[in-house]
Amino acid sequence: MPATERVEIEGHIVDSLILAKVLDLIVGAGAEYAIVDMAIGRTQTDRSRAVIDVVAEDEPSLERLLEHLQVHGVNRLTDTDASSVAADADGVLPEGFYSTTNLPTSVRIGGHWEPVANPEMDCALVLGATGPRTVPMHRIRRGDSVVVGPDGVRVEALPRAAAELSFEFMASEVSSEKPKALLVRQVADRVRACRDRGERILVVCGPVLVHTGACPDLARLIREGWVDVLFAGNGFATHDMESNVLGTSLGISVEAGLPIELGHSNHLRVINEIRRRGSIAAAVQDGYVTGGVMYECVTRGVPFVLVGSVRDDGPLPDVFTDVVQGVDAMREHVGDVGAALMFASTLHAIATGNILPARVETFCVDINPAVATKLTDRGSHQAVGIVTDIGLFVRDLTTELCGT
Repeated sequence: MPATERVEIEGHIVDSLILAKVLDLIVGAGAEYAIVDMAIGRTQTDRSRAVIDVVAEDEPSLERLLEHLQVHGVNRLTDTDASSVAADADGVLPEGFYSTTNLPTSVRIGGHWEPVANPEMDCALVLGATGPRTVPMHRIRRGDSVVVGPDGVRVEALPRAAAELSFEFMASEVSSEKPKALLVRQVADRVRACRDRGERILVVCGPVLVHTGACPDLARLIREGWVDVLFAGNGFATHDMESNVLGTSLGISVEAGLPIELGHSNHLRVINEIRRRGSIAAAVQDGYVTGGVMYECVTRGVPFVLVGSVRDDGPLPDVFTDVVQGVDAMREHVGDVGAALMFASTLHAIATGNILPARVETFCVDINPAVATKLTDRGSHQAVGIVTDIGLFVRDLTTELCGT
């Protein structure tokens, strides 16, 4: 028998094209819809609202579709409180637990909607004395009151300001055929606005920044106060310091762009010396590392989180080799981040996107358009993809923010 559910979506759903996307998703799932009520805002600041009847072939199909739609801010029309079940083991969620998005979320408790303080995707909702909060699976403890089922939970559609919509001209959100100078200026404007609001700026780095010669510009951004926290892996930090100490990156001269004799082992020698000293900070303090991105982070007091992978050499003593501990360390730094710049890093960009609330303005810059697409597909719908050479982009952004 066909199954029907009445849902609503509210916010800037027309100018952001969210409503059109939602309707396409319903049709693409083989379901049908009927708009039973529609109120469209008259100005750019007004919110719009649509009430929609969704009809699927059966109840399981409808449930799957509604779960997918809620990622875009579609909510059931419900007046019931959220249901919860106590976890019966550490690190294990009750069957039927509600899986979160990174959109602003509220939970209905005692007839009142209470906001979730820390929206994050792929987590559980736990009810406590201070209100509902998101908790990753590994942090669940026996007895935690975990929300189960979709009733009593609602999310807000991703807000899109008029300034952000200018990124979407030429139809494709991720395209190499966009004027880069304009995009650089717009990103610089958003970064300035973030700092003016008193929010922090996060930079996520891949080792390609070193190979393309972008590190001196990024170091200047840190030195002049445009970076408040940095996420990267063992490779980025290693090659950044290799380029400072030995003048190479993966054995290639950063000056001449040519391989040097026995240069293939240079990064290992640098890692070894950092390990001898015990930390990157110690290597800076005793003069072994005298410049570069990691040097500026240490001297300017900019926190950094380095999380490793199975392919790491060494690794550096500052690197989290337990990825669960590493992501937890990253979580400690994203609470007041207002803008995230993801520079040529696939795995770290996606990992960071997974823990960022949707309110964080996110710019993913990479020569490969698939990186930005993967980030969006994983649920970071706020991410804007910019396809260009990372070295040139960071240079131009530094010029915009710091001057010539």
